[in-house]
Amino acid sequence: MSAVRISAVVPNYNHQKLVPRALEALLNQPDPPDEIIAIDDASTDESFAVMKEFETRSSRLRVIRNERNMGVCATLNRGLGMASHPYIGFFASDDEVLPGLFAKARPMVEQHPDAGLVTGLVEWRCHSTGMTWYDGHQMPQERRFWTPDDLVRLGRQGRLATPGQPAIYHKAALVKAGGWIPELRWFTDCFGTWVVGFRQGVGFIPEVMSVFNLYQTSFYNAAKAAERREVMARFLGLLESQPYADVLPRIRASGLLGGFGTPMLRLVAPYPRRWNMVNYGFARRMGRRTAEVVGRTLFPPWLARTCLRVFYGRKTRPGSTAAGGGS
Repeated sequence: MSAVRISAVVPNYNHQKLVPRALEALLNQPDPPDEIIAIDDASTDESFAVMKEFETRSSRLRVIRNERNMGVCATLNRGLGMASHPYIGFFASDDEVLPGLFAKARPMVEQHPDAGLVTGLVEWRCHSTGMTWYDGHQMPQERRFWTPDDLVRLGRQGRLATPGQPAIYHKAALVKAGGWIPELRWFTDCFGTWVVGFRQGVGFIPEVMSVFNLYQTSFYNAAKAAERREVMARFLGLLESQPYADVLPRIRASGLLGGFGTPMLRLVAPYPRRWNMVNYGFARRMGRRTAEVVGRTLFPPWLARTCLRVFYGRKTRPGSTAAGGGS
């Protein structure tokens, strides 16, 4: 039996119909997490009762309820504070981890116990359009540990991805990074993952580890463009602050900021001190992101699906014998 002890946190708000799938997926793992902390954020539906029924099935599962609605980030941070073990994953109640996630992650953690996180690929499913694509497929198809300098090199090549949905984090590293910073809202997982990864490296497993379900009601879809730009400005300002001075040069050199598209360019261009953020990697990612957004929003569905296959698709699932496409 592995000595790697892992906590799993499942935040939930008004997903009484979806949270059973998320909990079943965790409890039925061949090598499950050592504890599962499911937190209901004062839902107005029957979520809490549904979750409590699951609690009777396994001693690994603890179900708690926020006395008032605290929001996703605060709920995640509550779970982070309650977790008993040195490694931790966060799994949304409307998503699904695939069988074997923990069994595959534990050997990587054992080999590289100081890695900031261990992650793999994510299958995104947009339920309003029927589109499916993969996050992380552009990474080299090697099961290995990538140092912070390796990550910079992969970023410059346009091959870097560190999906947060299936990630197992080094808990102390995530706490040092500030946990899930509420002011960053939809981008808090991106910020935390980048900081932890560029400080302590990333273990990557080239297999699909989880499914990210994109619904109209998903937290991911909760913001308007102006709100996203405002939060993006906070993201950039925080990254430039003293606590993150050690990782800013690597993130800047990797070009990852270009993945935010033209809104990030608008935040960078007016300030000469930020001009060094615009490099080949930045331009490459910005162009790719812009093409993806235009394709998904302006093209008819059949053409949008074709574009997603070009940018993010594969003829088979990543990790199978036939390799395919990009991200």
